[in-house]
Amino acid sequence: MDFIFRYRAAWLSFIVCIFDLGAVAAVWLLAYVARFNGEVPPEFWQSAQRHLLWILPLHGLVFRVFGLYRGMWVFASLPDLLRLGKAVLTGALLMIIGAALFQPAPAIPRSVWILTPLFLLLLMGGSRALYRTAKELHRYGGLRAQGTPVLVLGAGASGANLARELMRSSKWRLAGLLDDAPDKQRREVHGYKVWGPISELPRWSEALKVKHAIIALPSAPLAVRQRIATLCVRAGVRALVLPALTPLTEGQEVLSHVRNIDLEDLLRREPVTIDADHVALLLKNRVAMVTGAGGSIGAELCRQILHFAPAQLIAFEISEYAMYRLTEELSYAFPGLPVTPIVGDVKDTLLVDHVMQRYCPHIVFHAAAYKHVPLMEEFNAWQAVRNNVLGTCRVARAAIRHRVARFALISTDKAVNPVSVMGASKRLAEMVCQTLQKNSVHTQFETVRFGNVLGSMGSVTQKFQEQIARGGPVTVTHPEVTRFFMTISEAVQLVLQASSMGQGGEIFILDMGHPVRIADLARDLIRLSGCSEAQIKIVYTGLRPGEKLYEELLAQDETTRPTHHAKLRIARARPSPDDLFDALMPWLLRRDTPADDEVRRDLRRWVAEYAPCTAPALTAVSSMEIASSQEFLFRRSIL
Repeated sequence: MDFIFRYRAAWLSFIVCIFDLGAVAAVWLLAYVARFNGEVPPEFWQSAQRHLLWILPLHGLVFRVFGLYRGMWVFASLPDLLRLGKAVLTGALLMIIGAALFQPAPAIPRSVWILTPLFLLLLMGGSRALYRTAKELHRYGGLRAQGTPVLVLGAGASGANLARELMRSSKWRLAGLLDDAPDKQRREVHGYKVWGPISELPRWSEALKVKHAIIALPSAPLAVRQRIATLCVRAGVRALVLPALTPLTEGQEVLSHVRNIDLEDLLRREPVTIDADHVALLLKNRVAMVTGAGGSIGAELCRQILHFAPAQLIAFEISEYAMYRLTEELSYAFPGLPVTPIVGDVKDTLLVDHVMQRYCPHIVFHAAAYKHVPLMEEFNAWQAVRNNVLGTCRVARAAIRHRVARFALISTDKAVNPVSVMGASKRLAEMVCQTLQKNSVHTQFETVRFGNVLGSMGSVTQKFQEQIARGGPVTVTHPEVTRFFMTISEAVQLVLQASSMGQGGEIFILDMGHPVRIADLARDLIRLSGCSEAQIKIVYTGLRPGEKLYEELLAQDETTRPTHHAKLRIARARPSPDDLFDALMPWLLRRDTPADDEVRRDLRRWVAEYAPCTAPALTAVSSMEIASSQEFLFRRSIL
């Protein structure tokens, strides 16, 4: 089969070569006819024919050297035309040199030297362009009107390449382009009109009956791409995005790089850059330990730590299934790097001591915690305190006993002026680390505080996506509730950076950007799914116990100071009492299980800023919205 293909290709190249040589002969004689206005003297006509005996082999050799027969006519493009032009001009130059050496009689007219390469370039280039046009018309002409109409947003180089690909697509029919550059508007790209600025997308999508758009601005600033992505979603247009492309291999289509727009495109911020060399000094050839390794943050910590080639990674996790999933993933992604899975509870002092004594970690990332606010607010308040506070106490004290160099506590924005048990327990865990730092000689304690991360287990985005998949409704607690969001990868990179910078006792605060209204987030997800709010309704259920309308990253009487990293600041937090452990440990080690109200009451003894809120706040939610929610009525009936 390969032999047949090679034979066919060689035969086609031979035919093309014969055509080109015929074109050389035709234009050479045509140049004489043009020079003498159709009446060529016999002696010049005979001389022209004799010259073909050396002109044809000369051009055949030049065309072969310049590789005119490596490409296929059906894919003829600008590079092929440039190669053709170089070959024709080189052939003309060599003809002039040959004529100067041999001094033919009669002399070749000067106009023939000018007309021959011009005619030859037109004939050879035009034939190739005509062949490609005919082929594309035959292959794709009947399909162009049948595809789904689409607009391309961006008329630069990427948009032009994309428009050329869409011309040959049976799936899409290009309806035009939009671009913010005034000099491109009302002009054409490959025969398609640039209708106007991108801000007019709602107008043109309706006028042209277009429900899809491709964002072809891979090199535009992040804020511009984010604005356009949001515009598409709000206009009800299904958007695809052309990311920054690596150099394409020959024959690879630009359309193969287009992907659907997702939530991260709407919320994405400027990429995080960290001092990788400084972080490598902390992790490379060291033993690192991650508690809560099976959770969203813990698992990402494990992945990113392994990129720095530690001597060993100790993954500590209470869930057997989560540990199994993590080790399977890490063994595939990082073969050869030692990962030690430990299934256990961070409150188990004997196990934690045994692990630290055996493996001697250089740094411990303490990510094990109960984090779901409503779940920990009722029926599970004492478990939240024991896991989040007692677990931190025991892992942190074990780190001191075994001379662990660094201890990094993963905290939350809900620890600032907390209103929930979860938030208060995490603030108390921060205070534990602050108190331990005062008497620690060998271990440096750092706390890293940040908000919600996209895609984490149990996150609001996951819940919304599941509700949309079921056909709705999407339940939002309050129309004005806002939250901070960042990606898991970004959060963990900054955790690693903060851990490498700390001198002991700091509370690092990550730059979370601007807060996002949850109701807007729900609307965007509904539109991203291809539905409208008429199809999937949003129902407001009222704030759940322990929830705030607005999250904070810094308490009111705290101040911050900058670090050398633009996205990290250090809080000057309230000092923790020196005798914290004397009264705290007996409370944490009590043998009975106190009621939720008793837990909230006692937490206020330790966390002065804690102001528990247990009743759902329904401010600004209309009675019609509440009445329309069966879930809300059910919750009211059981409270």
